[in-house]
Amino acid sequence: MSHDDPLRHPEVQVASGRGYLLTFLISTLLMGVSLLLVANHAMAPFGLMLVLSLCAGLAVIVQIYFLMHMDLSEAHIWNTVALVLTIPLFILAIGLTAWMFSTLYERTMVMLPTMHGMAGMVH
Repeated sequence: MSHDDPLRHPEVQVASGRGYLLTFLISTLLMGVSLLLVANHAMAPFGLMLVLSLCAGLAVIVQIYFLMHMDLSEAHIWNTVALVLTIPLFILAIGLTAWMFSTLYERTMVMLPTMHGMAGMVH
């Protein structure tokens, strides 16, 4: 596929004003929902963490699609491959870091004899 104008080439296309506005509105809505859920203590901690993770994941997907125009088209195939290979590494890095700090907390926090009543509060 040849283009006379290099700015019209698929790899160089940037998001439109409509795409920026739509991304901003959806991301702001997701952030507002997350803020209200946290501020009002609307759910149990584990459920809240799942909903916040879902909102964050949706915001990332919206930004990838509308701002970066990542899709499965021929023009963007190498960007998509790089993204698909990066996501598992990112999840592994975050997951292993969380696991490391949680086990570090359990192994290093000393329970004093006067803290027997607080033993259930650690987890």
